[in-house]
Amino acid sequence: MADRQEYRTSVRWESQRKGVLSAQDLPDIKIATPPEFPGGHPGIWSPEHFFVASVEACIMTTFLAIAENSKLEFKEYRSSAEGIVEKTENGYLFTEVTVKPAVVIADEKLRDRTLRILDKSEKACLISKSVNVAVHLQPEVTIA
Repeated sequence: MADRQEYRTSVRWESQRKGVLSAQDLPDIKIATPPEFPGGHPGIWSPEHFFVASVEACIMTTFLAIAENSKLEFKEYRSSAEGIVEKTENGYLFTEVTVKPAVVIADEKLRDRTLRILDKSEKACLISKSVNVAVHLQPEVTIA
């Protein structure tokens, strides 16, 4: 992997507080102000959703890379995430993001190793290392 990568996006306003997010070779995504803010729109992805999703997705992709390199066999990975926005003296800010990964493994003997890899994934995640907000991991490992 190169020491430097570039990711380019563009946004085009459509109407009201809605627009379209584009990136080369990717499908366009409708974006809008979230409904919690004045003029917001329900049912459309917002920058706030993308912020939380980027932390969550990065932890998953980092887990997948570390698990593969560690030869950890697992049956399923899924997660949910919640970002908290609060009014502060500097205006509205994300104050924390909690990601709840759930990993299904075949053998109880893999539980501690899986938890260590999940912890490493949060610490190594490019996005969680890049944002100025507390990121919490609440993992769940089950046997199937």
